[in-house]
Amino acid sequence: MAIVKVKGISKLYKRHKGFFKKEKILALKNLSLEVKKGEVFGLLGLNAAGKSTLLKILLGLISPSEGEYEILGKKGDNITTKQKIGFLSEEPRLYPYLSAEEFLDFCGKLFKIERKERKKRIKNLLEIVDLLNAQKIRLKEFSKGMIQRLGIASTLINNPQIIFLDEPLGGLDPLGRKRIKNIILELKRREKTIFFSSHILAEVEEICNRIGILHKGRLISLKEISELKKEGESLEDFFLKTIKRENIKE
Repeated sequence: MAIVKVKGISKLYKRHKGFFKKEKILALKNLSLEVKKGEVFGLLGLNAAGKSTLLKILLGLISPSEGEYEILGKKGDNITTKQKIGFLSEEPRLYPYLSAEEFLDFCGKLFKIERKERKKRIKNLLEIVDLLNAQKIRLKEFSKGMIQRLGIASTLINNPQIIFLDEPLGGLDPLGRKRIKNIILELKRREKTIFFSSHILAEVEEICNRIGILHKGRLISLKEISELKKEGESLEDFFLKTIKRENIKE
């Protein structure tokens, strides 16, 4: 069963170059893909490949110029669907004067989760992201890795059916990346559907069931990680070979 269906999506941006000229930038070009239930799908690409643009479209933050998409069987931007989604942006900015516990309580109230259930979920989530001992500490005292882990906890407060993560491993030290990777693997064991973008290939190879490679707005490859392992090829080698081949075509 497909949780996400994307069909023929393109996104054209226009920006001013002086008073009279406009520059057109095609960020996504006729992109189609599906993400299955319980799958961890990694969207890979160089900077400015279109990864964040696609995520913004799927989250309803911007509209496609062409094409259509479905999430959880509903077409386009749908408020009912949004209640079943979790999302963490590339650089989450949380309320610095709240504690971890208070922040998750605030998130739970946004979803109108009853107090008793909120408390239960908050404790469980803080355990998952290894922040139970820091639940009373104000977020202004958190490291970037701790903020990232709490951000993931906040995406889970509504028990979402699909979780979108934009560069969850970016800017973290090796210990921070290890912790985030372990959290995603735990969610994978719990059969959560996860769609995330990244350019840290070694971790992606350990986490994902399947990857897609975006290059200059086009989806140029879809690949099962199990296939790569059978072929004895690393994800890094496959990625670089695929990008190089595409550049030669151009």
